[in-house]
Amino acid sequence: MLSEVFERKRIRWKKLNDIREKNNEKKKAVISAHRRISMICDNGEFKELDANLESNNPIDFPEYDEKRSELISKCHMKDAFVSAIGKIDGRKALIGAFDTRFLMGSMGTVVGEKIARLASKANKDKLPLIIFSASGGARMQEGLFSLMQMAKTSAAITKFKDNGGLFISVLTNPTTGGVSASFASLGDIIIAEPNALICFAGPRVIKQTIGEELPEGFQRSEFLLEHGMIDMIVPKEEMKDTLSKLLRLHSGKYVFE
Repeated sequence: MLSEVFERKRIRWKKLNDIREKNNEKKKAVISAHRRISMICDNGEFKELDANLESNNPIDFPEYDEKRSELISKCHMKDAFVSAIGKIDGRKALIGAFDTRFLMGSMGTVVGEKIARLASKANKDKLPLIIFSASGGARMQEGLFSLMQMAKTSAAITKFKDNGGLFISVLTNPTTGGVSASFASLGDIIIAEPNALICFAGPRVIKQTIGEELPEGFQRSEFLLEHGMIDMIVPKEEMKDTLSKLLRLHSGKYVFE
């Protein structure tokens, strides 16, 4: 009897330890927005834009200000998105990247404004635009204001594209909710990282809704490539070379210094 109790406890602690190890692996795998941009820029150098934009808690959501202050101190950034200008093998580009450490990379008013400004500057300066998405979707702490960013960012990107601009959308793990359902799916070229979760609602929600088993790998980048939703899958290690080739192929439309 006593041995059975110890065995159950041993199994329970083993499961908890496995969960901790998986969580630690996930934390190690997270790439900050600044790091992601530096990985594709020449010499890891870039100029950050609009770094001081900060939310004012538009719906007075409880404890939102305190949580943001904590994350600003911890992540050394004002919100979940970094805008920058840099060079990729000598070719100028405007680059944006989400950071999942900041409220799971959720899109609120500041993120939407940064993306809109980035698209506007790309349009004005005739530069290609590259955005790395990694997000849980719209930010619930900003209510309807966060949902409005879906239309705002999509309109800004569409205007840029209609004027002949090149928009490369890079989908990383995870790209979900209002981000996947708006500007992230509007790329002239859509790249995904291997095994990235790309969806609006997650597989667990869909499974519970329809009451059926989902296909293996459903909503992962490989599944989406097979079904024509994305153009290519590129590992992080090959991202800079791939983007450089794409910029060279389209360089006739743009002014590079």
